[in-house]
Amino acid sequence: MALESTVIAHGLPQAQNLETARHLEQIARREGATPATIAALGGKLCVGIDQQQLEHLATSTEIRKLSTRDLAVAVANSWDGATTVASTMWIAHRARIRVFATGGIGGVHRGALPDVSADLPELARTPMIVVCSGAKIVLDLPATREWLETYGVTVVGYGCDEMPAFYSRVSGLPVDVRCESPEEVKQLFRTQSELGAASALLVTVPVPAEAEVPEEALRNILDQSLRDAEQSNVTGRELTPFLLARMAQLSEGATLRANIALLENNVLVAARIASELSQP
Repeated sequence: MALESTVIAHGLPQAQNLETARHLEQIARREGATPATIAALGGKLCVGIDQQQLEHLATSTEIRKLSTRDLAVAVANSWDGATTVASTMWIAHRARIRVFATGGIGGVHRGALPDVSADLPELARTPMIVVCSGAKIVLDLPATREWLETYGVTVVGYGCDEMPAFYSRVSGLPVDVRCESPEEVKQLFRTQSELGAASALLVTVPVPAEAEVPEEALRNILDQSLRDAEQSNVTGRELTPFLLARMAQLSEGATLRANIALLENNVLVAARIASELSQP
């Protein structure tokens, strides 16, 4: 099963990023799956990295953030880079990996400008299972849900009836189907494959209840973070990392704890699905 590397290099603070990355791989192995953390190192696209490479991703200040558009540039220029959801999917699919676990996907950004993450088109054209906790809370969640529907990406609620909202278990946005077990997900994915569906199966898993950030507090923290970003003129690909870091600061670490908890839980679910898929 695939794991992305942007969360290691750019998504979590140092020390916690390396500890979390190691723990995620341990969880996958404990559940019978083989973790493959994906990255670009020295211009080579790596499917699975060793502990020294993992530490390099977590500690170096020279790690670039690579989406699909950046992969050829990274290879041509021998860059070290961490892969986003989109580029991790692109690489993993070509390595014949069928399951990928992440925290939250990208989506439609807030604001008048139609800014859509490269994660969404990749989900629409890459047939694999992607396990996440919905889209990142800083995005336009209703617009993201509508985009997924328009482009034929089936959204599964794993033990839930609405699409999770990253740090929150509730969003008010419906899923297409509810599954309660890895066996049900496997059957759905195999049926998609038999029908020739080109899109991913997006399995959305709520953040563990004990780590969830209360909805009202989350809304207030997000609103303040958005105001801070506007005042600081933070835009483009720097906006989401800025907002997530600012929310962690304003919540006194509550959103960071939720992020780590949902990552661990998503890897647990994905590993069980991967193990089930290996069975005849």
